[in-house]
Amino acid sequence: FNAWKRSKPFRNALLFTMSFMYERLMLTMNDVIVAASGRNFFFPQKPKKFHDECAKYTRCAILVRSLLFAIAGWKSLLFLYLSETLWSIPPLPSAAMFVTNHGSDTVTNPSGTVDCVPTASTYSGSWYTLYTLATNLHLEHHDFPTIPLQKLHRLRRIAPEFYREGNGDNLLQIMKKAFSDPQFYACQGHLGSIAYGVEDSQ
Repeated sequence: FNAWKRSKPFRNALLFTMSFMYERLMLTMNDVIVAASGRNFFFPQKPKKFHDECAKYTRCAILVRSLLFAIAGWKSLLFLYLSETLWSIPPLPSAAMFVTNHGSDTVTNPSGTVDCVPTASTYSGSWYTLYTLATNLHLEHHDFPTIPLQKLHRLRRIAPEFYREGNGDNLLQIMKKAFSDPQFYACQGHLGSIAYGVEDSQ
């Protein structure tokens, strides 16, 4: 965020793209550390079972990558890297969902207090929900994490008082807003209270 400049969405989007691509590459490198050490040092307070699961996953992932490299060469690994990263960066429509899933929007309560909303959904119609595999329904996912993705859309009908109406979110405007004014991840820099199960309009 120190390199971001307010009201410079294109510059900020470029910085985001570069840092995101770098971060994903470093996470791939981190898999080797987790596989070798048996611990995920990003989460030192987690129980041993968590670290065991992380180690098992990374060892399997490295095995698969090694097999792909042996069979199909370096281009197969490049394909995996690009397929994981490119869908999450602008100007692709899915980037609007990705950059706002864990923002720090605020909502004003009837009492006048301002709460921070640590997650948000993007509503741009059923085709967009299909395109993002329902990951755009992120507020619903955090409210009810055990509900399968294909059933999350029903929550707005069941509990309309907790979720916005409509399906007309402008994806370009969402990206422009997200990259014009940087926010902390999921209200981590917010000093007030956190609002759960409620979403402000985009």
